[in-house]
Amino acid sequence: MNDAQPYRGRFAPSPTGPLHFGSLVAALGSYLDARHHHGSWLVRMEDLDPPREIPGAADQILHTLEAFGLEWDEPVQYQSRRSACYEAALAQLQQSGHLYDCACTRKEIADGQTGSSSNPVYPGTCRNGLPPGRTARAMRVQVYDRTIGFQDVLQGAISQQLNRDVGDFVLRRADGLYAYQLAVVVDDAAQRITHVVRGSDLLDSTPRQIHLQQLLGHPEPAYLHLPVAVNAQQEKLGKQTFAPAIPEQRKTASLVQALRFLNQPLPILTAAIDLPDLLTWAIAHWDRSALPVQRTRTAPTGFQREATVP
Repeated sequence: MNDAQPYRGRFAPSPTGPLHFGSLVAALGSYLDARHHHGSWLVRMEDLDPPREIPGAADQILHTLEAFGLEWDEPVQYQSRRSACYEAALAQLQQSGHLYDCACTRKEIADGQTGSSSNPVYPGTCRNGLPPGRTARAMRVQVYDRTIGFQDVLQGAISQQLNRDVGDFVLRRADGLYAYQLAVVVDDAAQRITHVVRGSDLLDSTPRQIHLQQLLGHPEPAYLHLPVAVNAQQEKLGKQTFAPAIPEQRKTASLVQALRFLNQPLPILTAAIDLPDLLTWAIAHWDRSALPVQRTRTAPTGFQREATVP
């Protein structure tokens, strides 16, 4: 990344539900880092997976961001409208010999796995052509026998041996949908993103994205992976763990909790400050060196589901 480039950051939620505490932390962290460095802040809606999306969630997320004063600088980008761009990237990878068709099912990969049961490593079954009588299901990119490393602003030196740890990974799924790894790389390049501030649940995906950036000739942004908010059971907050929506009637209090979660300084008279002044303070006093280095932190009790799921 060229440090002389103007800072361009982004927040890229998936519309699978309302904004919860964990997504507020990610949005706030990326917003404050951009504004503190006099940069632009963009919002991208990662609506690539219709079966997982909730109707109206995208508009609800945008409404909540506006209610918290987190205003973006350019029109919101929707991944669902960018299929032609992803198809062009696939064509480029195919023409350069890095992409191939794959006929393997998930069960076949799991049965012949070399990785963990939750993240099996693809063994390269179709790398040299489809087995006789088989039909292509997905498209995979070759990773080769190389290590991808980068220096995360918060987490430090990160490296991954893609062939051993991941294997050739999917860029277009069997259901025809484009994979997240492809879309995020294409969109970050198209929006000229220079700094990616997001949750550490995506830390292990970053080497794959850097691999694609190198194959496609895209610049590599700077990365900063924040702690992910988890509940008392150490589960990531989200729809699956019934994380409640951020209450808009407690905007200032919620923002204070998010700043505390990120170990950021607070004004002395926090209880008396209004939301715009709190944001102005937070931008001026944003301190990367104070951020917690751990990958997860427990969210405040009030932002977790307390009732037992029936």
